[in-house]
Amino acid sequence: MMRIQSPLGERYLKAGPEELEALIARAKADLGERLFILGHHYQRDEVMKWADARGDSFALSKLASERQQAQFVVFCGVHFMAESADILTGDHQVVILPDLNAGCSMADMADIGAVEEAWDCLGEIADIEDVVPVTYMNSAASLKAFVGMHGGSVCTSSNAKTVVSWALGETSPVFGNKKLLFFPDQHLGRNTGYQLGFDESHMAVWDPRKDQGGLSDKQIKESTFLLWKGHCSVHQRFKPAHIAAYRQANPEGLVIVHPECAHDVVEAADAVGSTDRIIEFVSKATPGSKIAIGTEIHLVNRLAAENTNKEIVSLDPLVCPCSTMFRIDAAHLAWVLESLCRGEIVNQIQVDEKTAKWARVALQRMLELA
Repeated sequence: MMRIQSPLGERYLKAGPEELEALIARAKADLGERLFILGHHYQRDEVMKWADARGDSFALSKLASERQQAQFVVFCGVHFMAESADILTGDHQVVILPDLNAGCSMADMADIGAVEEAWDCLGEIADIEDVVPVTYMNSAASLKAFVGMHGGSVCTSSNAKTVVSWALGETSPVFGNKKLLFFPDQHLGRNTGYQLGFDESHMAVWDPRKDQGGLSDKQIKESTFLLWKGHCSVHQRFKPAHIAAYRQANPEGLVIVHPECAHDVVEAADAVGSTDRIIEFVSKATPGSKIAIGTEIHLVNRLAAENTNKEIVSLDPLVCPCSTMFRIDAAHLAWVLESLCRGEIVNQIQVDEKTAKWARVALQRMLELA
């Protein structure tokens, strides 16, 4: 989804790296404890160097809610992350996204209108009381609110197994009538299902562009997992061939990938895990280890720079930047900070109270499960 971002002035467009650093440093110092800058792991180094906290989206949002003295929360990430921060932070806190066009292609693959249409369709074919909606954290606030209203939960890549087990009421293919509508990432849903002992015979992909999701009544009734046809544009790039080529060149090398990768990639890897799990895997690897990582290139490069006693590379030799994460740069960060110093709030992200209320219900369910 393209959002309208006002163009930066020449002051920022023409400024060199050193000048931008000086502008950011001065503004950050002036704002003091009123400012809290969050940096998602996939951000550019020129932005991450100014982050007061770095991490995954939900962890950062929780940190912001705990930083009560911070009036201004500048989230260097993407739109759904800033929404989550606004949902969790206090009324006195303002959440700002430096570039409104920093979205998430995966999150945009499931919009509330399409999900509501799918829900109504499922209700005409199956017993809707037996369908539990689960949305990945990488989704709009409206979808988090939807699952909150309909008895479902949010999940992260770290706790998806726990949340899906709860939703189905079972942890093996011996189950009752429960069905899972999982969005927006089909791959995380599929990989989680396999973790629990299910296979493709229990799964069907719901294509929102097709009538009835492209499925027959029989497929809908007999499937346990209804997986939304969505994906991460970065993680879908990784293929089993990349793993085979890396192992041929590095027989002793290890491969770890994110669970947003396709199932055949996850099956071929030595390990699979969330961003935090990948960071932990690298930190615990013995010196001299060779590791290929299947995730966004900025994180891979940062891990390589921070672990010089290990050989760390991207699993895809052509690299794989997240184009929307890449939008936030030093120029946009300098602009929003200087605007705050002038008493002007730009790019504020606000979630309406009804949406925020039900989204918090879904997030609380997840926290209780975890």
